[in-house]
Amino acid sequence: MENKSKGKAVERIYALLDERSFVEIGQAVTARSTDFQLDKVETPSDGVVTGYGLINGCPVYVYSQDVQVLGGSIGEMHARKIVNLYDLAIKTGVPVIGMIDCAGIRLQESTDALHAFGMIYKKQAEASGVILQISAIFGNCGGGLSVFPTLTDFTLMEENGQLFVNAPNAIEGNRKEVLNSASAVFQSKEAGTVDFVGNETEVFEEIRKLTQIFPSNYKDQSKVIDCVDDLNRLCENISAGNGKEILIQIADQNEFLELKKDYGNDMAIGFIRLDGETIGCITNKEERISAQGAKKAASFVKLCDAFGIGILTVTDTVGFVAEIEQEKELSQAIGAMTGAFVQATVPKVNVISKKAFGSAYVSMNSKSIGADFVYAWSDAKIGMMEADMAVKIMYPGANADVLKEKAKEYEELQSDVYTAARRGYVDTVIDPAETRKYVIGAFEMLYTKREMQIPKKHSVF
Repeated sequence: MENKSKGKAVERIYALLDERSFVEIGQAVTARSTDFQLDKVETPSDGVVTGYGLINGCPVYVYSQDVQVLGGSIGEMHARKIVNLYDLAIKTGVPVIGMIDCAGIRLQESTDALHAFGMIYKKQAEASGVILQISAIFGNCGGGLSVFPTLTDFTLMEENGQLFVNAPNAIEGNRKEVLNSASAVFQSKEAGTVDFVGNETEVFEEIRKLTQIFPSNYKDQSKVIDCVDDLNRLCENISAGNGKEILIQIADQNEFLELKKDYGNDMAIGFIRLDGETIGCITNKEERISAQGAKKAASFVKLCDAFGIGILTVTDTVGFVAEIEQEKELSQAIGAMTGAFVQATVPKVNVISKKAFGSAYVSMNSKSIGADFVYAWSDAKIGMMEADMAVKIMYPGANADVLKEKAKEYEELQSDVYTAARRGYVDTVIDPAETRKYVIGAFEMLYTKREMQIPKKHSVF
């Protein structure tokens, strides 16, 4: 039976799902606790509407917290309904979408509520890498509840939502008016917790896009669709300088679904389709890699690998950001990104578009750390560092004419793309306009890839 309430929780479900597809589960559930006269308070559905429905014909489980019932706070039965939803989703390989609008844990239920809270954490962790999980924050998501979105695959946030462990005014030396650390802007740009920010309608549309392009579970192959774009289409206007634009040029229908675009702006991550197949993409938007960009890339590689999504990188980098603040976490972030590429067993393809220098190039899905195919544009440069910098180190004190001559020699001997190709570090030197054709061919050849790694429990980075 459908809940006919016009409350916001139900309205959001109806706005997201295909028309008349929602079926509610557990509508009759209410709070079990009687402490502090809770039995005298009406708690319909115990503050969370749960059930299943369709998005563009694809099944999903969904829960939506009802702020009208004790502020949408999480009590024992509220949590049990969400856990039950996860049990069903894991059994059936169907995504879970959570719509969060909650005052936090229900104080009247104390340890019962705390235990129930932990049960949700456990189910989310068990479901990680098994089924698609999406969190959408429409109201408050604070305290222990803030862990919920971090345990899911994607987090979307309505522009007026609040996400925090500690409220801004509870942080020493801060006030909300000075720095609203709970705001969507802060959580997307500074913390990098949020993948997308928009109004309620835009959030729903982004969820629909994700459920259409991302597998429902780690074995799902249904997201491959018929391609209506020309597989051999030339990208006549393609050019180096911004990898995001390159991805748009080579993608089916020139469509790129970017994630976390406000965080780590030197790097872009997201999804395209190539010959109808979903491909995870990582590219440099700036020549130097930041800690934030590397962390963003690392988590994205792990996500793609968990769900069997092939990875494409477009490389154009000369090194790492040189700043004191970056040094606090840069090496660890680069290590995480490098390790993620090494351990990913899905098809991995790299296109070097302009520059690929030093260990930054090595960490960007190079041949040495496991790329299956590496292509390079005909005018790309690959080597230790840019020629003018190298000769200044090699010939200290030399005059400008000598440095210019040696830089030209260094570039021809050490940085020329054909030098790397002769050594096997580049598989094929290609015309930029033919990038789409070559990349599609590579993923087609890698479709049946199987790779076994050293048996172990898990990595520690």
